Amino acid sequence: MKSGEFVKLGDLFSQEYLEKLGFSNKNSMGRKMVADVIENDNVEIDLKVISKRLQESKDGKKFLLLTLADKTGELRAIDWYNAGENDSKIKINSIVRIKGRASVYSDKLQIAIDKDRDAIMILKEGEYDPNLFVSITKKDVSTMYGEFHNMISNVSNKEIRELLNFPFQDEKFVESFLIAPAAIVVHHAYKGGLLEHTLGVMKLCVEMAKLYPDVNMDILVAGGAFHDLGKIKEYEIKPYGIERTTDGELIGHIVLGVEMVRDWSRKIPGLSSNALQHIEHLILSHHGEIELGSPTIPKTTEAIILHSADDLDSKMGQIMALKEKKSENDWSDYDRYLGRKIKLNWENEE
Repeated sequence: MKSGEFVKLGDLFSQEYLEKLGFSNKNSMGRKMVADVIENDNVEIDLKVISKRLQESKDGKKFLLLTLADKTGELRAIDWYNAGENDSKIKINSIVRIKGRASVYSDKLQIAIDKDRDAIMILKEGEYDPNLFVSITKKDVSTMYGEFHNMISNVSNKEIRELLNFPFQDEKFVESFLIAPAAIVVHHAYKGGLLEHTLGVMKLCVEMAKLYPDVNMDILVAGGAFHDLGKIKEYEIKPYGIERTTDGELIGHIVLGVEMVRDWSRKIPGLSSNALQHIEHLILSHHGEIELGSPTIPKTTEAIILHSADDLDSKMGQIMALKEKKSENDWSDYDRYLGRKIKLNWENEE
């Protein structure tokens, strides 16, 4: 591959290879999932332990409450028979195979664990299908990456375009970008989520900029492309789900992203210091408020547009996730990230 050439998806990733990276919705082991469970089901299901709590009833009997999940949702399980033993062996993020009967309690599904000692089994890696626990983008990865590439190719400033191209000459980096989620739980929290969110933000930036004069489109596109790239180092995908890395916990994606861009900029000798500083400002301020994690607030037209686009795309991602959950209700539950309920259905309105 020639120096400075942007890696094209077709050069690397056949459909077979994309499936190898995990871009497949196939449940290879054919296991039941949370979305499949209905009242009165006798179930055997593989789930991730989200939380656990050993409690005691009024008559002194111990029981174990578990919150369990896969990528389609979560439910509660209760163990009345081997509570202490199971509490001692189960850890948060353990993958367990449980057997029991589903019922509805307080309007929510709950599984009463069977009395057999093997009604809860801890599974090792290789004994369960990771596709049960890590969701993937519903959009076509090849198409999104092609659009991303085209937007970068349209940047007119040669040095900014070279800066944007630089990391995408590395096949491993491209692979990391394609796989990365944009979050653990809040928005675009799935494989391919970072690419989907980044492209969405870039498109919004371009459309918003058309409404206002004197916007530096090259800086804005660069800020959109780079604003969340630190998440490649902030998150990692485990077989049981998404986790924050040590760098993610101690440094965070905003500073990690600025460090990455500054390092790449050293390979672009003609890049002006003003352009680099402006791009860094967009990355540093894209959360919009210091209280929301930005080291500084947006102080240029381009930075304000980027923050607005990022905020809109992340909120819409959260709303789409709420709408995709199976619900007969017209309203979602209160969402603490959005700070409100969301109207889901209008069909029942007279």
